Amino acid sequence: MDYEKTCCFTGHRPDKLPWGEEESDPRCLRLKEAVARAVEDAYVSGIRRFITGMARGIDLYCAEAVLALREAEQDIALECARPCETQADSWPEEQKRRYQSILDRCDFETLVQHGYDRFCMMRRNRYMVDRSSRLIAIYNGVPKGGTFQTLAYAMKKGLAIHTIYLEDFL
Repeated sequence: MDYEKTCCFTGHRPDKLPWGEEESDPRCLRLKEAVARAVEDAYVSGIRRFITGMARGIDLYCAEAVLALREAEQDIALECARPCETQADSWPEEQKRRYQSILDRCDFETLVQHGYDRFCMMRRNRYMVDRSSRLIAIYNGVPKGGTFQTLAYAMKKGLAIHTIYLEDFL
């Protein structure tokens, strides 16, 4: 894998998004457009592989943006980095179907570890950052939680970072 041509994502789950689960909200639609532009900008700059952590919310939006761009640009690869086998087991059925649809269309699927433990999400986030040269972060500005920790780790590792601030969509 060419890490120089790889970009990963970090962002929040629906409970930390101003619109929650309501993806038809105009703010969410504007954010998804910004994510699509960020993915396209990364592609134009030479990125050809994208890694998503497959969490509900931003990770799935990003995966879908990559898959949409891949319809026009066939040299794009999407890797789905799952933290554990049971990641989506407790999700609502509609979200499970969405998750499986993305897995069915991705180019690579990586299972970071088999069983769940309290560190598997962090291991997944570090796996993605360690294999990337760029991070697209959708961030609410709060200095705690997985998105903040991933952003901080990416900064420490020297990745190019494109941050989309949620406050711009309120």
